[in-house]
Amino acid sequence: VQLQASGGGLVQYGGSLRLSCANSNSGRLFSGYLVAWFRQTPGMEREFVAGIKWSEITTSYADSVKGRFTISRDNAKNMVYLQMNSLKLEDSAVYYCAVRTKAIIGIPTGPVGYDYWGQGTQVTVSS
Repeated sequence: VQLQASGGGLVQYGGSLRLSCANSNSGRLFSGYLVAWFRQTPGMEREFVAGIKWSEITTSYADSVKGRFTISRDNAKNMVYLQMNSLKLEDSAVYYCAVRTKAIIGIPTGPVGYDYWGQGTQVTVSS
């Protein structure tokens, strides 16, 4: 299992980016599972950003990104996206996608709830 996160880059304050998460090994990994985005800055713990349950299309967001970020999935492409709008300086971080394969009620916000992780993609918001 290999998750591939992409789409990061340098963007100005108030701008937008779309991150993508793909499973480069299996075309059906996301089906029925839970996919989430986390972010991390140096010296800080990994922070939950957003999550989506594939089968229920249930979503959850951190308070800090509600109304600005949108997580979505594409069945045909087996991809998960994180659309980030109105970016702030504090959104700068390495963003990781993660997958949970075991069933659970709700969407866990702690990193230990996830089985597989991508390599991360850097997002830098400049003033």
